[in-house]
Amino acid sequence: MRRLARRRGKIAQGAQRGCRKCAVKKAKAENMARRQVDEAARKAAAARSKAAEMKAAEMEAARSAPVQQADPATPPPLTSAAVGKKAAKALLKADKRTAKAIKKGEFGTVTPGNTKKIIGIAKIVGPLLLPFVLRAVRTVRESYDRSRARKLGVPVDDLGKFTGHGASLHARIAGDSVALRDLREQSTGEERGHARTYADQAEARLAQLTSAVRAAERMPSPRRKSTHRAVDQELSRIEDELLTRFGVPTG
Repeated sequence: MRRLARRRGKIAQGAQRGCRKCAVKKAKAENMARRQVDEAARKAAAARSKAAEMKAAEMEAARSAPVQQADPATPPPLTSAAVGKKAAKALLKADKRTAKAIKKGEFGTVTPGNTKKIIGIAKIVGPLLLPFVLRAVRTVRESYDRSRARKLGVPVDDLGKFTGHGASLHARIAGDSVALRDLREQSTGEERGHARTYADQAEARLAQLTSAVRAAERMPSPRRKSTHRAVDQELSRIEDELLTRFGVPTG
């Protein structure tokens, strides 16, 4: 009987120890589950807070942006989030390419790979930009021609007749020749003979000055400049005489 009672006591003690282990395991499981629930609740709260902040920022940006009428023919713009992601990806790729080029020692240098890329881009973009480039060049050229013609005092169509270093002198000689022709045609009475004689002499002198300016084009720069100064002084004298005959005081 004593042996039986001892055996029953051992069995009861083992059962109690087993129940305590189960209780400990159960408590650990409950604590872990509680921590997981708390972590999920914290993450959800953080996500809701971040979403609320983004929504508030978008509302503030929309409130501060100018109101524009929607155009039915224009597609809706991309959202700021999509644009931000694409821009971030593009910047990341560019940074990676730059870092790779720096590592290889090819950053800022011309390499076969860069040359191929440039040629490929030029083949694609060149035909598209060519009309705009030609138009810009034509506009600049026309503006330059008008400015040069205004400076020489000649029509734009006659600008090709006056070229070289002595272009301004050739333009003055041409203007003086026209003035002499007008003097010959406008003179009347007794002054007509004197005017024709003076016009013939002045035109002969202008022809000599024209030849001198043409010859100076092939001279060294110092001698050409001295020749141009002499021709300028002679033209000034002829122009003063012309103005006097036209009745315009030159004092």
